[in-house]
Amino acid sequence: MDALTLFIIRHAEKPGDSWPGPGFTADGVSDTESLVLRGWERAGAWTALFGTDLTGGDYAKPDAIYAATPGTTANQPPSSRPAETISALAARRGLTPNESFGKGDEPRLVPAVLALKGVVLLCWEHKAIISDILPLIPVSKGAPPTKWEGSRFDVVLRFDRGKGDDKFAFKELFPKLLSGDSDKPLGS
Repeated sequence: MDALTLFIIRHAEKPGDSWPGPGFTADGVSDTESLVLRGWERAGAWTALFGTDLTGGDYAKPDAIYAATPGTTANQPPSSRPAETISALAARRGLTPNESFGKGDEPRLVPAVLALKGVVLLCWEHKAIISDILPLIPVSKGAPPTKWEGSRFDVVLRFDRGKGDDKFAFKELFPKLLSGDSDKPLGS
């Protein structure tokens, strides 16, 4: 297998109890399935973290970016949050994000991503990350979380596979990009 670094992030903040204000599109149109102001701020912070040379070490520039396709199942509203979260980063990196997989497509998504090489960033919904994505990633070192609190938008899951390896080393990262971000592991 080729070397692969996989970063997984949750979409940024959404309308709800934790963050005041309505969701709105990049054009400022009110939309309950879009990010709130704090979410757009986080999207910009992810762009600085993964899209510049300002950071090093734990955070690398992605060669490919994946985000859930909005509204792909009949009982799911057409959330644009994953795509909105990575849109500025993709533009900065000159990448076209892969949005050909939606929520429910994780059994096809994960093998496609794991077949890649280089650095890949995946932005998805937190419940599906825990239940449908992480169990499909073979890990030999570290323990990925089994719970992701609904109030946490500030965590990066990093998986590294060396050339010739078939399993990943896992690390949970806490970049603390915005005020109030935590350095506590998920599920603690």
